[in-house]
Amino acid sequence: MPVISILRRSIQKEALLQTMNIEEFNYHLPQSLIAQYPSSQRDESRLMVVHRADGRIDHRIFRNLPEYLAPGDLLIMNNSRVIPARLLGRKETGGRCEVLVLSSGESEQGEVEALLKGSRRWKEGMRIDFGQGIVAEIKALQGGRARLSFSYHGKVSELLWKRGRVPLPPYIKRQDEPGDRERYQTVYAEKDGSIAAPTAGLHFSQELIKSLQDQGVEIALLTLHIGVGTFKPVKTERIEDHRMEAEWIEISEEIQRKIEQTRKKGKRVIAVGTTTTRALESFADQDGRVRAGRGFSSLFIYPPFRFRVVDALVTNFHLPKSTLIMLVSAFAGRELIMKAYQEAIERRYRFYSYGDAMLIL
Repeated sequence: MPVISILRRSIQKEALLQTMNIEEFNYHLPQSLIAQYPSSQRDESRLMVVHRADGRIDHRIFRNLPEYLAPGDLLIMNNSRVIPARLLGRKETGGRCEVLVLSSGESEQGEVEALLKGSRRWKEGMRIDFGQGIVAEIKALQGGRARLSFSYHGKVSELLWKRGRVPLPPYIKRQDEPGDRERYQTVYAEKDGSIAAPTAGLHFSQELIKSLQDQGVEIALLTLHIGVGTFKPVKTERIEDHRMEAEWIEISEEIQRKIEQTRKKGKRVIAVGTTTTRALESFADQDGRVRAGRGFSSLFIYPPFRFRVVDALVTNFHLPKSTLIMLVSAFAGRELIMKAYQEAIERRYRFYSYGDAMLIL
């Protein structure tokens, strides 16, 4: 199925585009509030609850989430699993280097796409030694991306699970540790493909999920494999000039059916994470009907945007000027989000991937 570009254009056109400057999504965050480690227990993270109707803000703990959900509500999560996509090696000159494999899927020639750290010093034909006889040759190079061919007797995905490191984001100023393999992964992850975690889901424990189900909350899983598109910096002054890179989405007929049933009962569709939100809105028609299917989407959600599917959103606190803070600003209103972020800073919430959570109602 081709990239869902026609649908993206129609959605953006209907949103009545207006010029917005990148600085409107900027804020100052003390470095001390960037979480370097996760909370001791998944559901012990703090939870800020933002009420769009009246601007009220509650301060809770994530395990209090069931108090804000009702029987019949549908909670949709992203089940993509983070691959240990980071490989450390040495150049032919002996210098250390780092490679981030963007996909564990191989071409017929056994090649994969990757990002090379310090790409200005790379050239086509160069070889990278990862030890134990494993070597990769740069077959093609453009910007910071390369096509690598590995001398490995097996699939590159197998190599990554054996030798790869957890691709922690750069604002976590430490090396990955053994515990990150489990904590930088949701408890319901099942489909390999992401180079970053769908972090809103990191707060869910198996016990909390069971509690929600016992309460009568419906739960469904879709897949969006998180790539560089989610985190690609916005470098344009006008945000509408930014272009998202496409990411792979799969939505089952079960989700389609559950959303229809939820709507008929007058209940809410609650997305866990910005990636889940983008997936659902990418596959929705003008009337909010979500179709089952699979394919790539490059939908960029920013104010103003009319959400067709999502009624409430569980999310983390996002970087300034990022496409993620633009999405939550479209959902809750930029002024309310900026107010909430300022309050989070004053109350010393923990930010970003391993940080605290927000529920937007």
